[in-house]
Amino acid sequence: MSIAFKCVFLAILFPYVFTVLAKTGRGFDNRRPREILARLQGWRKRAHWVQLNSFEILPAFAAAVIIATISTGSRQAIDNLALGFLASRVAYALCYLGNQALLRSLFWGIGFGCIMGIFFI
Repeated sequence: MSIAFKCVFLAILFPYVFTVLAKTGRGFDNRRPREILARLQGWRKRAHWVQLNSFEILPAFAAAVIIATISTGSRQAIDNLALGFLASRVAYALCYLGNQALLRSLFWGIGFGCIMGIFFI
């Protein structure tokens, strides 16, 4: 399995880290998760938003990796951009949790750029 495919697998798991962070503590009631998530405050609410954004960007990343691989793009370039995407997502998440909006947007843009780069390999 290529590094890029492993990155896709990790990107699939990534949102669940923030699901757990958002839901742990503060009396989370799993019988009404959407109601509780809507009322979260502070870093837990931002963890929930990281989760949502991570699910939103995942299909584009996975599609880019698959299409580039099928199109016989440079494996090294695909792997490097996939690793760059994952690194940008980690930085994005940390900035989101730390309430650093400008840096968060910068890292989101870097991740999106990695996806576009994979498509055009």
